[in-house]
Amino acid sequence: MIRRRGRIAAPSLAAGILIALSLPPWGWWPLALAGAGLFYWRLAGLPLRTRLWAGWLAGLGCYAIGLAWARAFNWYGALVLVLIEALSFAVAAGLTPPTRGRALAFVGACTLAEALRMTWPFGGLPLGGVFLGQADGPLVDLARLGGPLLITAGVWAAGAGLATVATWPWSQQRHGRVPRLLGAALMVGGLAALVAVATAVPDGGTPVRSSRVALVQGGGSRGVSKEDVPPATVYRAQLAAMTTVAHLDTPPQLVLWPEDVVALGQPLAGSPQAARLSRLARAVQTTLLAGVTEPGPTPASFRNEIVAWGPTGEIVAEFEKVHRVPFGEYVPFRSFFSHFANLSGVPEDAVPGHGTGLVRTPAGPLGVLVSFKVFYSGRSHSSVRAGAELLTVPTNTSSYDTSQVPGQELAAAVVQAVQTGRDLVQAAPTGYSAVVTNRGDVVERSVLGRRQVLTATVALRRGLTPYDHWGDLPVLVLAALALVGGWLLQLRQS
Repeated sequence: MIRRRGRIAAPSLAAGILIALSLPPWGWWPLALAGAGLFYWRLAGLPLRTRLWAGWLAGLGCYAIGLAWARAFNWYGALVLVLIEALSFAVAAGLTPPTRGRALAFVGACTLAEALRMTWPFGGLPLGGVFLGQADGPLVDLARLGGPLLITAGVWAAGAGLATVATWPWSQQRHGRVPRLLGAALMVGGLAALVAVATAVPDGGTPVRSSRVALVQGGGSRGVSKEDVPPATVYRAQLAAMTTVAHLDTPPQLVLWPEDVVALGQPLAGSPQAARLSRLARAVQTTLLAGVTEPGPTPASFRNEIVAWGPTGEIVAEFEKVHRVPFGEYVPFRSFFSHFANLSGVPEDAVPGHGTGLVRTPAGPLGVLVSFKVFYSGRSHSSVRAGAELLTVPTNTSSYDTSQVPGQELAAAVVQAVQTGRDLVQAAPTGYSAVVTNRGDVVERSVLGRRQVLTATVALRRGLTPYDHWGDLPVLVLAALALVGGWLLQLRQS
């Protein structure tokens, strides 16, 4: 019995670990295909209860590594998070039939389970998702057709197909496996053809104009909180870095500061900080976007905003963060969770914003993805459809002492750029500031913790990709059909 359990547990855990090691900061994309293939192979012929067990173990292997950053808050919260997130693998495994129709149902079940994990509960948690490991691989081009979910489906399809081909020579009844081998070959071949199509579909179109941008990274210590580094220190670091912008030979049309580097204990209007930023924008003759936090309408609330000052020094646009970070920027069901954890680290709740994320400025119509929102495909989808010609990501990842979250965030930014056909610029106080083209190439990237100013010329575009038109619905429908089709084949065999 122990040996049998080991034959289930070891490959399942290994499959999850391989997928996790495909993610940043390790980030070798083929490992995800190997992990998906090992997971698919291990589920063959297992009864429901054992499939659930194998799936949960694979999820533990994946998220114990892929979500290791969560320990920055507290170890028991990280443990609970990993145990719960691992259930998505268990659900997918349980929905995969044991014999006939496995490949179809496996791809559909894994894709739907990931779609659920990325949206529920509390808005979901895309961090640790398999699509993030493909940002520097060929499957990233699938984002133009179907966003992160199509990349996800591509990983599982490639894994199932490659596993079938790889294990066929050792199969004891090869004459009975020929149809499966042909099906696997068709699956892998079809995926390769789909990638080829994705590279040729519209990618945002011809640039309507170009713009010079400067990304200001103040620098400083990582793995710290407001209690460790006062907000005034962060603000002064940004101002010090901004002096470089004032001496550039070619003044930028757009200057991007990170999220919440202007932390106020009073309203922005009439504050010394507002006056200072107005003077800076006017002196450089630029549009300056900066992340501002100010008191909310109640004593236990605050606003997380991106404010744009135009070249005249006037505030030309404001956008309030829509997708708040649960247990980071607000605590859902605070009275309930207070019985299980110390919530003093999140004493206030962010006020939820609204809108598409489109901000119209003298530098052009911009899509604003504030920090955590870069992981959610729907946020850029809505801003681009509303008219955004360039994506901006003001973010703050200073709380994490490793490169894991900044690395995954940059991978998400690459996917966002590809799926929308837009160039993307990202600024962080100590994390990765970067410039990404609409084809997913990272042309500029800062060093973690260092004070830097990145400059680049970016393109503004108006064209739409297929994903901009269709969103996630086609992939969800196809995944559901694959799941149902796989089970119909299984039931016919029964």
